[in-house]
Amino acid sequence: MKRKPKQIAAIICIILLVLLYVATLVISLLDFPGSDKLFAACLIATVGLPILLWIYIWLYGRLTQKSTIAEIFPEQSKEKQDE
Repeated sequence: MKRKPKQIAAIICIILLVLLYVATLVISLLDFPGSDKLFAACLIATVGLPILLWIYIWLYGRLTQKSTIAEIFPEQSKEKQDE
């Protein structure tokens, strides 16, 4: 089964998010110098990673002229493609 670039990016994002959750949990339980900054970085990455994935999927749809789940107004983009 051939995977599309969007699917590969989504799978990678899911794996990274799970790893971030585990890292955030471990860092929150341990106390070492700099753990507070590392914990904050994990929290920021937990929010930022899905946003970056959405931007990637949206740009992929724009560059390939295909409708994606990242479209804000999919009805309008369909009308433009039909014209």
